[in-house]
Amino acid sequence: MSYKDFIADPNRSCAIVAHRGAWHGAPENSLASIEKAIAVGADIVEIDVRKSADGELFLMHDDTLLRMAGIDRDAETFTIAELQAIALREDNGGEGRATTDQRIPTLKQVFETIRGRIFADLDLKDRGLFSEVAACAREMGVASSVDLKTTVTTREDLAWVRAQTIEGVPFMAMAHFTAGGIHETLSLLSEIRPFMCELRFDHLNTIADNQQLFRDANMAIWFNTLDMAASGEWIDTSALVEPNAIWGRLMDAGVSTIQTDEPAALRAYIEARKAALNPAGTRIAG
Repeated sequence: MSYKDFIADPNRSCAIVAHRGAWHGAPENSLASIEKAIAVGADIVEIDVRKSADGELFLMHDDTLLRMAGIDRDAETFTIAELQAIALREDNGGEGRATTDQRIPTLKQVFETIRGRIFADLDLKDRGLFSEVAACAREMGVASSVDLKTTVTTREDLAWVRAQTIEGVPFMAMAHFTAGGIHETLSLLSEIRPFMCELRFDHLNTIADNQQLFRDANMAIWFNTLDMAASGEWIDTSALVEPNAIWGRLMDAGVSTIQTDEPAALRAYIEARKAALNPAGTRIAG
């Protein structure tokens, strides 16, 4: 099944996105974290893509290697051979974290790993790499299993997306929805018809009260519950304590894809939520 077909399936459960892989127990953005994401039942792995000094695409979130390898130097100033000689720190890095046997992977290595096993959300640290990354995905035979994304809030953004050569690779928009601007934002996005939108909102009701508009646009709703300011009150830390109040309310509002640093916990919650439904699909009180 292709990524777009999976997302479009009205009968699927909420899709789980493992942020930088399932990094509790494996370095973020490593092949091990991707394997762990698959093992815990994530549907999608989010990875961060950069380009080395000698032109190879590789995975790393930060500009420098300080957090993940203790090296205070821009990652993109290294050749790929130099990068792959560097050992990654465990989990999400930082001082005091042990060094592992994991190395910085190339995007091609990642594509070999995910093929037929998990979908991938490609977060490009330089969106100028759009066409090159799309070409790599086509060459590796995974174009229908990955997405490319960028913010689309203006007509200039729209024109930029249209100018990219990404045939065969699904495009996901990123946008902010407000009660007063939802129709305008959806109208803009309708011109490029993204299969999904990674969104933020002013109030949950802005999404909940307009679920039919998103269905009419054939655009799934993705939300990040990462522990960051952009997530507002809807964060993993709170979800681990009161999952119904965070993940449950988001799902009830129409969010069908959630990116999290706690993919195993979200999987367990989704399974418990399904078990609390009667055969007709109606929530059982309590």
